[in-house]
Amino acid sequence: MGAESKEPGTRSKILIAAATMLGENPTARLSVRGVAARAQVSTGSLRHFFPTRRELIETVVAGMYDLEIPDDPIDDRSLTPEERLTACLQLLLSHVGVGERARQQWGALYEAYVATPPSEDQAATYLALERMGRHRIEQWLRTLVDEGAIAAGGIEERARFLATVTSGIATERALPSETVRVDAEKETLRLAVHAVMSGPPAA
Repeated sequence: MGAESKEPGTRSKILIAAATMLGENPTARLSVRGVAARAQVSTGSLRHFFPTRRELIETVVAGMYDLEIPDDPIDDRSLTPEERLTACLQLLLSHVGVGERARQQWGALYEAYVATPPSEDQAATYLALERMGRHRIEQWLRTLVDEGAIAAGGIEERARFLATVTSGIATERALPSETVRVDAEKETLRLAVHAVMSGPPAA
C-alpha cells in the first residue's frame, strides 16, 4: 500500500522535471540520467514509468498540451477577436525574446537540429515540441470558432500557417537588422490574423 501510494508522486516529479528542462531549453536532450537527477529519483524508478526516452518525451509534451496559460489573452473579452489572437501569437514570441537572447536560442536550435543530422531521439523531441506549439494555436482558433468569431474548418491548416509566421519572425529576431522590427512584426501578425479569420483555406 505504501509503495503504491508513492508511485503517482514519483511519476509526477519525473514529468515536472522533464517539462521544466524543456521549458528552460527547447534543445535539452532529456537524458534518462539527467531527468532522473533533476527529479531526484533513481534511473530505475524513471524507467519503471517510462521504459524508453521517447515514451518519456511524448508523455511530457502530451501533458504540456493542456496546461493552462495564466492570463491567456484568448480569454480577454475586452479585446476584439483579432486583437486577442494577435496577443496570443505575441505571447508565443515573448518566449523567444529579442537581441542576444533570440540569437542564443536560434543558435541552440541550429546546433541541435541543423548543423548536423539530428539523432532519432533529437528529431522526436523537436517534432513533439512543434506539435505542442501548433496544438496551442489550434486551441485558440477553436475557442474563436466556438464563439462564432471565425468560420469552422481548416483549423489545422490555419494553425500551421500561423506557426510558420511566428517561426519566421523568431528567426528574423536572431538576424542583424538596421531598424527596429516592432512595428513590422505587429503588421505581419495583423495581416496573418486577418488572413486566418477571413475563412478556412480553399480546398
